[in-house]
Amino acid sequence: MAVNLPSGRGRGRRAPMADINVTPLVDVMLVLLIIFMVTAPLLTAGVPVNLPDSRAKALDQEKQPIELSIDEQGRLFIDKDEVNEGDLPARLDAIANKAVGADQPPQIYLRADRGQNYGRVANVMGELSRAGLTRIALVTNAGGEAADGGTAGR
Repeated sequence: MAVNLPSGRGRGRRAPMADINVTPLVDVMLVLLIIFMVTAPLLTAGVPVNLPDSRAKALDQEKQPIELSIDEQGRLFIDKDEVNEGDLPARLDAIANKAVGADQPPQIYLRADRGQNYGRVANVMGELSRAGLTRIALVTNAGGEAADGGTAGR
């Protein structure tokens, strides 16, 4: 095996570089990291709902909550599955019956489009309460202002 060592005879020739250039690798990794950071929050919402704004802080959560959504047209969704108005009580009873052995009922995230009627949202909350699902959180966009410029209450 021959080793190419630099010598004084071949001044015009250079020895091959044996170092790995990691700068392009780091650049690609940083671009991928930024792409994942931007796209990850977009993957959380299953049903497109125009949420109202609120100044309330986010809740700490241990288990995955159940999302109940009301979109702009008034359609109901449990997680990503569309539910008819007549089937809602039966579906909520099934969710409540699954949680009978647990220490507490499951957390329900109620996401309603800001254009929805208050009575419609109140009816859905009444169905949740009737089924025994009382751990309800209303989902809003963070960082909003109240309509009168004051602090939004809970």
